[in-house]
Amino acid sequence: MSAGVGDGDLLTADDIVVRFHTKKGVVHAVEGVSLRLKAGEVLAVVGESGSGKTVFTRRVMGLVAGGRGTEVSGTVTYDGTKLTELSGKQLSKFWGSEIALILQDPMTSLNPVKRIGAQLTESIVLHERLTKKEALARAVELLRSVGLSEPERRVRQYPHELSGGMRQRVTIAIALSCNPRLLLADEPTTALDVTVQAQILDLLADLQERRQMAMLLVTHDLRVVRSRSDRIAVMYAGRIVETAPTPELFAAPRMPYTEALMNAVPPTAGPNHVRLQVIPGRPPDLLNPPVGCKFSPRCPYAQEKCLAEEPPLRDAGSAEHQYRCWFPVGSAAGAEARARNVQRGTSAAGTPVTEEMVLT
Repeated sequence: MSAGVGDGDLLTADDIVVRFHTKKGVVHAVEGVSLRLKAGEVLAVVGESGSGKTVFTRRVMGLVAGGRGTEVSGTVTYDGTKLTELSGKQLSKFWGSEIALILQDPMTSLNPVKRIGAQLTESIVLHERLTKKEALARAVELLRSVGLSEPERRVRQYPHELSGGMRQRVTIAIALSCNPRLLLADEPTTALDVTVQAQILDLLADLQERRQMAMLLVTHDLRVVRSRSDRIAVMYAGRIVETAPTPELFAAPRMPYTEALMNAVPPTAGPNHVRLQVIPGRPPDLLNPPVGCKFSPRCPYAQEKCLAEEPPLRDAGSAEHQYRCWFPVGSAAGAEARARNVQRGTSAAGTPVTEEMVLT
């Protein structure tokens, strides 16, 4: 991972906002997200379903644009080029050759009526200007490079003839077919069996390191990014609530939501039967997000101030580690807040709080 990280930013997203205007109201999907990614770096974006991860990723890719009830603002810059100022035709020149995307479900991202070989060679012929015969030979090598058995036979098959894990390997091969410098992987293992998930993640990590690509890895599972990312950005309710280098985030989380995500991960060692800690309540309704800190209705640390004022992102000793909380984990204020809530049995929002909920 970090061995190939460059000095300059390959990708910057500044104050990204995406809102969907619906009959029921305005959905605040992404609110003021700013991130940066260096060449060769792996940045993981983590959060529950509905936190805005996928919408943000698609905005970076240019797949979410303004108009027809969609409101967008902010700037996405790739290697000095402002992608958010380009037309669809201009953007398409970057897709595949510079920036590639792997989607959640390989069955829906592959064309069911086209052979695997035809789908692989389409981008190669477009960007590399090879003959169809040369492109097909490249397709076979790509399938072999992602660990697909019998690649000469696979190029003649249709997606429904392959298993879920095999189809995801095909989508990875398609994404890498033109040697992109930036790979966006949006929940690449969600639709796969548990036994296949680790194989795909290990494959992506190996390919990223060998090709020295930058990668934005989107997931809801902190476990999969602990050893596969350089930095982590935690999203909640369309906002970044904490970002830090991966070792620092795991060693000293400051945002209670980050702590809650970590506590909700089943242990890999110890007793076989352990009671899992859950995050109470539900993610907020983005049609009508709560006032103040968006996590306050579910937070065991929440005080009256959290219900009235939204905290800004602030530095945790350095600009590399930022968090959004009035009573951060590991601080005197946070310890006092959680002790007060444990004593009275509820947070300021009325959420039940026990000693078990606030022990890391």
